Amino acid sequence: MKRILIGLIAVAVLAAGGWFGFNLYVQHRVTTAVEATFDRLRAGGGKASHGKVAFDLTNRTLTIEDIAIEPAEQPQAHVKIAAIKGAGIRQVDDSRFTADSIDIRGFEVALDEVGPGKLKASYKVPQLTMRDYAGPIHTPNPPSTGSLIDMYRFVLDQYANVTASSVTAPTITIAFDAGKGAGGNGEVVYSGLAVQKLAQGKMDAMKADRATFTIDVPQPGKADKLTGEMSDIIINDFDSTAIAAALDPQKANDDSYHRVYGQISTGSYVATSTLGMKMQVDGVSATDIAVKPSKFRPAEILELLPADRSVLPTPAQSREMMEKVANFYEGLRVGKIEIGTMSMTTPQGTPRLRAIKYQEGELAVEGLDAPTPQGQIKMERFALKSFSVANLLRWAAGFSNPGQPPSPDKMLGLFRVLDGAEIKGVVSPYKNTRQLITIDTIDLNWGQLVGSIPSKANLVVKMVTPTDPTNPAQRALTMAGLDKLAIDLDLGAVWTESSGAFTLTPATIELGNLAKAQGRLALANVPRDIFSPDPAQVMGQARQIEAGAIELSLRDSGVVDLVVATFARAQNVGRDAARSAIVDMIRAQGEKIAASNLDAKAAVDAVASFVATSGQTLTIKLTPLGKVPLVQLMDALNSEPVVALAQFRIEASTGL
Repeated sequence: MKRILIGLIAVAVLAAGGWFGFNLYVQHRVTTAVEATFDRLRAGGGKASHGKVAFDLTNRTLTIEDIAIEPAEQPQAHVKIAAIKGAGIRQVDDSRFTADSIDIRGFEVALDEVGPGKLKASYKVPQLTMRDYAGPIHTPNPPSTGSLIDMYRFVLDQYANVTASSVTAPTITIAFDAGKGAGGNGEVVYSGLAVQKLAQGKMDAMKADRATFTIDVPQPGKADKLTGEMSDIIINDFDSTAIAAALDPQKANDDSYHRVYGQISTGSYVATSTLGMKMQVDGVSATDIAVKPSKFRPAEILELLPADRSVLPTPAQSREMMEKVANFYEGLRVGKIEIGTMSMTTPQGTPRLRAIKYQEGELAVEGLDAPTPQGQIKMERFALKSFSVANLLRWAAGFSNPGQPPSPDKMLGLFRVLDGAEIKGVVSPYKNTRQLITIDTIDLNWGQLVGSIPSKANLVVKMVTPTDPTNPAQRALTMAGLDKLAIDLDLGAVWTESSGAFTLTPATIELGNLAKAQGRLALANVPRDIFSPDPAQVMGQARQIEAGAIELSLRDSGVVDLVVATFARAQNVGRDAARSAIVDMIRAQGEKIAASNLDAKAAVDAVASFVATSGQTLTIKLTPLGKVPLVQLMDALNSEPVVALAQFRIEASTGL
């Protein structure tokens, strides 16, 4: 029995010795493998060091402490890690491994003067944990080109090679310093960061409880500091491969869109300036953000940035930069953006906006309520239709020659920036009076561009404006007791290339309780070349245009009485006498033209009847008797109106 017990103890001692020996052997192999990895980093001439390496075979836990890495050429990225601890590590093959979890403490990255702007930046992550990790065993050396774009590509490539079920970090601090540049310097701190499901460069969701920032803004005079906080930052469906494609020179011909973000949203946002301004936003959301690699080329823009910003670019360089930036925006597609209720506290007051929205090319501002020196202004909605930032930049590039006035064609290029504008629900103070201008609708649309000029347009205006007693043109209105004038306008024009016809319809204007006028104008044989910014070309092409039918109607709702009252005051007679005098003058004019054009006399008689009895509708229709060249017609109207009217059949009538 004693011998058996001694034998068992001997076996136990041998087993323990074998286990510890094997553990030491494994520890040696792991240390050797880690050192080989750092040797590869140092082989390029850079610096790479580490402290203690430990491996626990029982739970397959690897710990590496005090890691420091610097590149060989143009030092720009300095990486420090206090410790990395991987638990449940298993080698899948010669190039990849998995881990149940990886904990990283004291992770710091410093970027020193990268890119043309010489930007300095640093990232600090005190604690980061990844669950169910899988990634490469060997990490390639970071780029030593000094290019910020190359550094981003390197990071994105590494990101695309790892998977994890979750990533969490209590805080991430990002500091930046643009030196004397416009970007200033500051710090952003994210709290409560959590990422779900990383795989092949894609991320299902990311959430940060809040982000706080402090930014020193350089500016002439008194320096400014911005501080603020943003809550509940959420990103869904992020795909880094789309950004990598835009940074890859080999993808420069890719004209397809790659979605980067499915959705981005934030909670409330507050920013405060030391100069006494405060901005608050209830929330921001954006969906379906995608890039087109053939257009979205940030590397090309960075290449054009001057190394010495004190040297002003030439006009040619400015145009090239504007074109690159225009392409950049053309390569960015956003399905929808919405900014919630916004307010800004200033020494002059607190303007507020209910929302800013962008969708399918329409940029809208809603619910404006802002102070002005004359009083509060309110606007329900202002929208730009089919608005293009890219076309706006290209249009602005045409004004890059200082001292040289822009050509008419460049000025007309604004029509390519958007297809129209809309204003609704405006209440605004009128000058320094207590009266208000109210705008129900101003809606302007255009399209069918020929060169830079629209061949189709429509304008709708519904508004009420106070009359101005100091304006001589409105004196008759104010003397008649009209303190407000309601305007209802609907004006449309369209050119049809196949037929060469140009029509002005509808053309309607209603002036409150005074009158409503309607008209229709048709022109024939209108050539395409008439839509030119060159006045000489327009005049030359205008000779081909022929006049068509013209229809006019005027409904009296008080304008006749206003004219009679004005005439009565001017002649110091009664209103009945004034009306009779006006009618007599109109009929006398008709007698003069009766011999040459009976139709014209009939029209004059209709006008006289219209004035004689208030509340009627006057209708006049002119139909060409043959081909009537427009230019000749206009000349005849200036010199011999009777001869000009003789080229039309005139129909006129009045009725209640």
